[in-house]
Amino acid sequence: MSQRRVVITGLGCVTSLGIAVDQVWRDITAGTSGVRHIRTFDTADFKTTFGGEVSEWDGGPHLEKAEAKRLDRFAQFAIHGAVDAVKESGLDFEKEDLWRCGAIIGTGIGGIDTTFEGSKTLIAKGPGRVSPFVIPKTMCNAGSGNVSIRFGLRGPNSAIATACASAGHAIGEAANTIRLNAADVIVTGGTEAALTPLCLASFSSMRALSRRNDDPAAASRPFDRDRDGFILSEGAGIIVIEEYEHAKARGAEIYAEILGYGQSADGSHITAPDEQGRGASYAMEAALRDAKVNPDQVSYINAHGTSTPLGDLAETRAVKNLFGDHAAKIPISSTKSMTGHLLGASGGIEAMFCALAIRHRTIPPTINLDNPDDGCSNLDFVPHTARQQDVKIAMSNSFGFGGHNVSLVLGKV
Repeated sequence: MSQRRVVITGLGCVTSLGIAVDQVWRDITAGTSGVRHIRTFDTADFKTTFGGEVSEWDGGPHLEKAEAKRLDRFAQFAIHGAVDAVKESGLDFEKEDLWRCGAIIGTGIGGIDTTFEGSKTLIAKGPGRVSPFVIPKTMCNAGSGNVSIRFGLRGPNSAIATACASAGHAIGEAANTIRLNAADVIVTGGTEAALTPLCLASFSSMRALSRRNDDPAAASRPFDRDRDGFILSEGAGIIVIEEYEHAKARGAEIYAEILGYGQSADGSHITAPDEQGRGASYAMEAALRDAKVNPDQVSYINAHGTSTPLGDLAETRAVKNLFGDHAAKIPISSTKSMTGHLLGASGGIEAMFCALAIRHRTIPPTINLDNPDDGCSNLDFVPHTARQQDVKIAMSNSFGFGGHNVSLVLGKV
């Protein structure tokens, strides 16, 4: 029995660079940073005062104000990305079997700001003043649940929380669900709204964040010897995926095919990656094996590349270990150099960038890469400037706290 093919037909996003896919892609390929000083709360007492903030957000254009108030910011992001992705896909769910259509959306932390505000209310005013909306706003499945409600989707519906690997896992599991003939269409990806006082303070206490407060746009510098931590960001990357024949039958435009999905665990530390990148290498190898693609066929890697001293070095070693001599020939870039790190949403936005790289024959740059780290040398990280090049096979890597590793392989159709 031949395996059902899975393709991407719609894209939607919320990022610090904007909320329209075309505009965000123009900024990414132009090497524009969306990292800036935080405006939504006072950072005077914080050691890091900047991030990848979605500015002037009031719930987005697809939600009425009353509806937006009943949703945490992370669920608002998910709905915006989903509405745009579905619209672009050309799907009319009134013509679909809704039991064959679903939503699988990842998030690393869920509605943490709602939890924080609810806790403050409990302490200051007592239990009788805590909002009944705290639980439905906080729960990690509020993104996927509200997206399914928005469109009336009755098929597979779940939320995956594996820290920074969440969206990658969600897309991989969604693709497998279609492959196994349990659905025809799934809205998938990731969403996150963790750029909050509590998260900023906690990540800062871990010394995980950059403290380049004098120049936020230059703070995210993956694979550079002067990198000093990641940049906390927020947003969503949502894609519509569907079975290939289903997409063809309705005349859909196809961005790319999801060819492979691989995952692993480091099994060694809750926050630090395996120093040799063994788990990351295994996930990439598994994705290639699933895709039936040889390592020397890969023409672009969107790296996890968070701009942390340990993470970038481990990923570099993983790529070199797996790809051998071919590693130096593969263009590799970290778009987190421009977006910052969207935690559980990263894999969604970066899968989107891979699909756009295939569509537009353009490889995004790694900005701020002025002095490559000695341990990250001898690889082509596409510094500073985007590159026009045919991309037939692209890989997207996502690695998360807890030792979670995910790799997706996309291909031109």
